[in-house]
Amino acid sequence: MRTPSAINLSAEDLLALYRRMLLIRRIEERLGEDFKRGDLPGPVHLYIGEEAVATGVCAHLTDADWIASTHRGHGHFLAKGGDPRLLVAEVYGRVGGVCRGMGGSMHVADFSKGILGANGIVGGGIGLAVGAALAAQLDRKGAVSVAFFGDGAANQGVLMEALNVAALWRLPLVLVCENNGFSEFSPTATVTVGAIADRAKPFGVPSAAVDGNDVIAVWQAADAAVRRARAGEGPTLIECRTYRLRGHVESEASFLAGSYRSDEEVAAWAKRDPIARLAGYLDEHGLAPASAREAIEAEIAAAVADAVAFATESPYPPADQARQFMFA
Repeated sequence: MRTPSAINLSAEDLLALYRRMLLIRRIEERLGEDFKRGDLPGPVHLYIGEEAVATGVCAHLTDADWIASTHRGHGHFLAKGGDPRLLVAEVYGRVGGVCRGMGGSMHVADFSKGILGANGIVGGGIGLAVGAALAAQLDRKGAVSVAFFGDGAANQGVLMEALNVAALWRLPLVLVCENNGFSEFSPTATVTVGAIADRAKPFGVPSAAVDGNDVIAVWQAADAAVRRARAGEGPTLIECRTYRLRGHVESEASFLAGSYRSDEEVAAWAKRDPIARLAGYLDEHGLAPASAREAIEAEIAAAVADAVAFATESPYPPADQARQFMFA
């Protein structure tokens, strides 16, 4: 049994993880509501249910480290320290957004925070993260690079190329597969054979498969991987087995003829909610009173309201901005 003394995380550390996961959840819930009201200029792919992965990994990173994200990238952005105001304004398509309203939901990026960006191309961020890892190695300042990608992207050839070159050059790279059980609307078992974590074995790259709904398990796996990378020992592949509690995209009911998963399946995974599980751990071990979590909930609610107000008050981009910020 994992006692607090065995996990190398203090009560303060655990509450910080709880706070970050809750921020991601509440931002995503609000964006989901906004989409259904017709307040967003485009669809959103929500990270609800997967918060433990980004939170557990990014807890080990600083602004000097790099991450590359996916089309489901809001959680990665917030876990890496991205500003909720700038994220929400970007999803709203406003000038105040982190990309001046020109990136939208699937392309949030902030180089000042080491966020290379979300990506609408399946597996598109993997190559970017390899390049960032090579740059970090040449820079010799101890930075690492993390690529987040889904189980569908694990079938892209770029993953094999990344494992090969990262192993050859011992790059400070951590590859994090968020295996949420679906490649868009196709169950993973119908399109992917074998364990994704095992794909590292032919390249001699260490790998781990962990419960992606357990933020402590993710934190521990990421701790080992990031330490290896900083020590110059090369890449690691982590497969985090998780589940998205919302659809592939919030608009899917408008074009899908039927459901690709049962209500019972979703309900079963909801019982493994990563935020509720951490709250239960805190309670079980007497690490934080309920009042502490209530205070965090109020703090997060205020942050979400502030982000929405900031986004709402920010204007839409002027037409002439369409030709700006695209080339250097």
